[in-house]
Amino acid sequence: MNPGATILTEIEDYIERENLTISKFAERSGMHSGTLSNIINGNRPIAMQQLDKITQAMGMNDGYFYDLYIECYIINGAADWRRIGPLLLRCAELNKLEAIHRVVSNILDNLFYLPMLFDTAEELFTQQKYTAAEIIYKSVAEGERFQHSERLALCHYRLFHIALGDNQETNLHAANQFQPYVERLDEADQLDAIKQLVDVYASLHQWNKAECLAELMRQKATIQYQYYNKKDTAQKQPSRTLIFYILYAFLMQSLIADETGKFDRAMYFASLYADMSWVKTPYSDDEIVVMEQFKEWSVANMYLYRLMAGDQEVIPEYIGYVETRKNEISHALYRIIQAANRYYFNVDDILEKFSRHLSYGEQVSRLGKYKGQQVTQERRIRFFKELAVYHFNQEKFDLAFKYLLESLESSVKICSETNILKCVGLFEKYRYAALPEYVKKYTNSISEVQKINEEGNFLASKY
Repeated sequence: MNPGATILTEIEDYIERENLTISKFAERSGMHSGTLSNIINGNRPIAMQQLDKITQAMGMNDGYFYDLYIECYIINGAADWRRIGPLLLRCAELNKLEAIHRVVSNILDNLFYLPMLFDTAEELFTQQKYTAAEIIYKSVAEGERFQHSERLALCHYRLFHIALGDNQETNLHAANQFQPYVERLDEADQLDAIKQLVDVYASLHQWNKAECLAELMRQKATIQYQYYNKKDTAQKQPSRTLIFYILYAFLMQSLIADETGKFDRAMYFASLYADMSWVKTPYSDDEIVVMEQFKEWSVANMYLYRLMAGDQEVIPEYIGYVETRKNEISHALYRIIQAANRYYFNVDDILEKFSRHLSYGEQVSRLGKYKGQQVTQERRIRFFKELAVYHFNQEKFDLAFKYLLESLESSVKICSETNILKCVGLFEKYRYAALPEYVKKYTNSISEVQKINEEGNFLASKY
């Protein structure tokens, strides 16, 4: 493309070079000849759909003229949303992220565009074009930073959702950035947002934050449920039935009590999400599914908390209950191994019986994936570490190092400092029994930690 060229001169040069008439080129591009003539003569701006047709007719790649279009019609022209909106959506389709950034940064001073930019980001978010949506959400949030609007809160909520992934450092930063905006969301959105925050903080073992937020979710859901009219279809609803959030709060409070060794308290909360006497009748179909699932979890977790308190005799009942519920088996094995390590009893027969379930898959229930990806990933790492400890205690070193190195490798991938340090401590304790191949894998993982550390402050004081 010639320096200083405009789209119009490019079109004119092409027509001349190809010895075409305007009518012939209009036919080739699927446009009306009068419309094309007006565009070339500068009597009307080019619409995005027309630009794409012209580009295709000239044999250029999709989006070839977009940078020039932005220069001519947005930066140096009269920006019009009828062109800006379609341009942003098309750039997202073609993954032209720098073009999106240029457009948004050049119109952001005009607050008139903020609502429309936000709606475009929402459309892209729905289409799961998260990277493109992220650029626009950040710009809208910047434009609204001095406001206390729901739109500002929604931008931060979407950015929180987009940021969540395998990296625990990133997840913690995203949760801390978003949490101050939760109360500004619509009441229905607040419940889903708080649940996500609870899951993230629980996966990071920040039990105090997770418990405070779980209690906040219970309080808000209870108030909404008390005043909720099932016949009011116009009222905005969270993604799940309201009783789910109340029961889920109790579930998370029991989990946190369990994790912190307060097993009586854990059993108390487990009894609360088994009690449905407060649920209003008639029950909806969704409510029936939720109630049945939480009752099942209460039974399983009552067995679990007895086990974690040291009651080894409950294992046959616990196994008998979960083995007919295949999605619960991996988690049950994790906790049985954890208890075996704590109280030094042998569960070789159980490991052999359920050997196909030692990979710790996602917990899927009749409610779907009720735990966040972050919780599942973190538990898988801990499960492998517990298996390693168990086999070290049995002096089955090959199995022990296999699980330990899997745990370490996964811990490095998600930047889990706590789990990395535990794995390192275990390896060093049993290094005397490690074969050269295990030492090599261990060294490679530590090298990855050091590489991450060079890019930031991760584990800076440890290596």
